[in-house]
Amino acid sequence: MTVRIATWNINSVTARLPKLLEWLDGAKPDVLCLQELKCATDAFPFEAVGELGYEAAAHGTGRWNGVAILSRLGLTDVVRDLPEQPGYLADGALLPETEPRAIAATCGPVRVWSVYVPNGREVGHAHYRYKLEWLETLRRSVLEDAAGARPFAVLGDFNVAPADEDVYDRAAFEGQTHVTEPERVALAALQSAGLQDVVPRALKYDRPYTYWDYRALGFPKNRGMRIDLTYGNKPFVEAVSDSYVDREARKGKGTSDHAPVVVDLAL
Repeated sequence: MTVRIATWNINSVTARLPKLLEWLDGAKPDVLCLQELKCATDAFPFEAVGELGYEAAAHGTGRWNGVAILSRLGLTDVVRDLPEQPGYLADGALLPETEPRAIAATCGPVRVWSVYVPNGREVGHAHYRYKLEWLETLRRSVLEDAAGARPFAVLGDFNVAPADEDVYDRAAFEGQTHVTEPERVALAALQSAGLQDVVPRALKYDRPYTYWDYRALGFPKNRGMRIDLTYGNKPFVEAVSDSYVDREARKGKGTSDHAPVVVDLAL
């Protein structure tokens, strides 16, 4: 049995709906994890994806966040938000807000989390501390599933490049988020939880970047980052038969600034 799982920061599911439906029809993933929906849960296009055979579970408020899981293999045991997920205390706010950044579901033989890790904004910012706390909560939250016999993975936009080779020019990011040592240590801690980074094979270039800024011809010049990641447990990783970044979905006008990452499993 071959199971195709993918993750994609869609950067507004409403604005990219035609692109999403086209990609689903062509790539035919069995499971798709989405991030940055920018729509409320009840505004998610359940009917449109349902016409292509996908059940969907979504979690969003309509702001700069939101996650979803689409599945052709069934969709059960849905969990929204990490257990004990921290909230972000914005400037001027009286109480922290728990943002919709994580959703889990069992899809046939696999269980997945779709996550949208906080950006961090600037080193030293309250959002940066929130990001590190969020990643630590994620590590604790996956311990049980990671140790299980069922294929399990956390997929999504982690907003961290795991190593210097995962950005087009390390010097260009000096002093910025996404590449700092505390972020990378927090990300690497997922491996101590029993998860392994599934690195896609390179296609056109030496490194499989997943994100390119819209500005300054980022995509044509391949000024990218690998921040959309798949972390799988041992049964998941041992079943991987292929993984790649679908750069074609990033081409043209009206696309997300991220490309889908595809992982094929032989189960």
